Amino acid sequence: MAGVDVSLVHDYLTQRGGAERVVLSLLRAFPGAPLHTSLYERASTYPEFADADVRTSPLDRVAALRADHRRALPLLAPAFSAMRVDADVVVCSSSGWAHGVRTGGRKVVYCHNPARWLYQPEDYLLESSGAVKRAVGVMAPALRTWDRRAARSADRYLCNSTSVRERIRRAYGIEATVVPPPPAVVPGGPLVPVPGVEEGALLCVSRLQPYKHVDAVVAAVERLPGHRLVVVGQGADRDRLRSLAGPRVTFVERVDDARLRWLYATSAALVAASFEDFGLTPLEAASFGRPVVALRGGGYLDTVVEGVTGVFFDRPDPDEIAAAVRRALATTWDGAAITAHAAAFGEDRFVERVRAVVAEEAALAG
Repeated sequence: MAGVDVSLVHDYLTQRGGAERVVLSLLRAFPGAPLHTSLYERASTYPEFADADVRTSPLDRVAALRADHRRALPLLAPAFSAMRVDADVVVCSSSGWAHGVRTGGRKVVYCHNPARWLYQPEDYLLESSGAVKRAVGVMAPALRTWDRRAARSADRYLCNSTSVRERIRRAYGIEATVVPPPPAVVPGGPLVPVPGVEEGALLCVSRLQPYKHVDAVVAAVERLPGHRLVVVGQGADRDRLRSLAGPRVTFVERVDDARLRWLYATSAALVAASFEDFGLTPLEAASFGRPVVALRGGGYLDTVVEGVTGVFFDRPDPDEIAAAVRRALATTWDGAAITAHAAAFGEDRFVERVRAVVAEEAALAG
C-alpha cells in the first residue's frame, strides 16, 4: 500500500484453516508486508506462506510446540506481550493471541473469534484430557485479564460475522465492524478428481473435532439410502468417526485446492452441521453453484440464504439433517442465483475494505 508501512501479525502458522486463509488474503492486500507469528510449521499449513516474510518468536525453536500449538498455551500470552512490531499500521489476525502484540503505530485487529478456551471452553477443550482442562481452569482468570487488556490496546476492531461481533461486544465491550472474509476455494483453477470418489455425493468439509458434529452428518447418511457422503478434513475425532461410518461414507484427510474444487463442483450438496464463527464452506460451495444444508446458527446465518442458496436445520440431529437433505435434493435450485450470492463475498471486496480501514488508521496516525 503506497506510502503506508504495514505489518501483519497472526497467532500461529501450524494448521490449515479459515483463519490462515484470511492471512493469505491479507498478504495479497499488502504485498511485501512482514508477517509476525509465534510458531511456523511449514508442513502443516498452506504452502503459500513460504513466499512470505515470516518472522517467528523464540518459541518457534521448540519443535514440540510447532507440532501442537496447544502445548504452548501457557507461553503464548508472554510471547506476544514481548513481541514489538513497529509500522504505521499493524493488522493483527487474532483468535486469542496476536492482538497482544506491542506496536509503535496504529493497531487494527481482525478478530476471528474471542479466545475459545476462555469464553467457549466447552467447545475448545472437549477432546482434551482432564489435566489440560484443569490447567486451563487455573490459568483462565489471569488470561482473561490479559486478553481484555490486549483488546483495549487496539485502535480498531474488525470481525468476520455478526455472530462474532456479538461475542466481541460481550467479551470486551467493543463495537467491531463486520468485514466478511472471502471464500478461498473458488472456480477458475484446475479441477482434479479424487481417486475412489464418484460424482454426485454429499460433501462435508470440516475439521474432525467433536464439537463440529460431523458424527451427526455421518449418522444422517445412514437414514438416506442410496446417498453417499464424502468427509474432507483432519482432526482428533478421526478414528471415532471412521468407526461410526458405513460403506457409503468416504473420508479424505487432506486435499489440495484442485481436488477440493472438484469435490465442490461435483457434489450434490454441502452439509454443514457445526456452529461456526463464519460460514466459509457454504460460500465456497455456492461459488460452484452447489446448494447447502446448514445448521441454523452462527456464521451460517450470514452466508446462507434460505430458499436461495440452501436450507437450514435447527439442531445437529441426524433425523433433522436427513430431513433437510431430502428437502434440498428435492428442490430445483437456480445456480446463477447461488453463484451471484457467493460473488458478493469475493476477495476483491475484502481487500478493498481492509485497505480502506488501514488508510483511515494511517491518516489518524499522521
